[in-house]
Amino acid sequence: MNDQLVSMITQLVMEKMEKTTTEGQAPEVITAPTEPLIKFYDTAATSGAREIAEPMSTTSEPLIQLYQQGIPQQAHIAPATFEQPLNVAVPIKPFQFEADTLTDSIQAAKKHTPARIGVGRAGTRPKTKTWLKFRLDHAAAVDAVYGEVTEDLLQKLDVFQVTTKVTDKEEYITRPDLGRRLSDEAKSLIQQKCKQQPKVQVIISNGLSASAIEENVQDVYLALQQSLSNLNIDIGTTFYIDKGRVALMDEIGELLQAEVIVYLIGERPGLVSAESMSAYLCYKPRIGTVEAERMVISNIHKGGIPPLEAGAYLGTIVQKILHYEASGVELVAKEG
Repeated sequence: MNDQLVSMITQLVMEKMEKTTTEGQAPEVITAPTEPLIKFYDTAATSGAREIAEPMSTTSEPLIQLYQQGIPQQAHIAPATFEQPLNVAVPIKPFQFEADTLTDSIQAAKKHTPARIGVGRAGTRPKTKTWLKFRLDHAAAVDAVYGEVTEDLLQKLDVFQVTTKVTDKEEYITRPDLGRRLSDEAKSLIQQKCKQQPKVQVIISNGLSASAIEENVQDVYLALQQSLSNLNIDIGTTFYIDKGRVALMDEIGELLQAEVIVYLIGERPGLVSAESMSAYLCYKPRIGTVEAERMVISNIHKGGIPPLEAGAYLGTIVQKILHYEASGVELVAKEG
């Protein structure tokens, strides 16, 4: 190798190393790209996309366009001021359910029945008014079952009181058989105070609704007395039975040997009325009498059969029973 060429290369390397040591490492040269890193496109331009090289453009055209029905609208931001309230008061409107659309048949039915039809719903639940009315009616039904007839009413009717073999209200509900039998004390009292072999024997019992007796029995009993008196039909000694059942008339029929028994009793309360009373009638009831031999006039209350009208009607039914010497299905067959 040429010694002169080696010496020249060595000298150049040494100079380069000395320059690097004294001045430090030379900065890296960065060449600017020929295209911008971020491109902004103005979609409102009619002549295609236009590139804006500067990141902070001073053009008057907006970078963001708002469109309404295909027409671009320039965004406008109102300057905030301290005088303007942050929360603008909006008038509150009371919530209202949508109007129920009832068919003509439902509207006609609502005029003829107190049943809960066409009351509507709020989502999957009953409306608040309907639910509260239901709870009120249920509470009235419970009060009717567990209530008691007042002594003042018994004194107004001038009747004495006897009991069945039931000891309390819970036993009365769970043991209907005990409500169909008189206590031993009641049997003795009835035989002592009541007229034997009457044409008509009237008995009263709270049954499953003391409210029904409180509300209706006075008008029914007085109207029945007046009706039987006008028909010249003898009536026996009326008395009151606490916690009695309908079939109790069979045992009383055997004790007094009455031709007709009229049993005024409070019926099981429903969710429409807790004051409904019924009148059961039977010709010569005895132990073993079947239900087909009884008759009943039910739904006696201010929303059903008016008490005064029911009492007068019972008198005519008693007259038919005595005339045909039958009741229930047998009476219907003889009348027909």
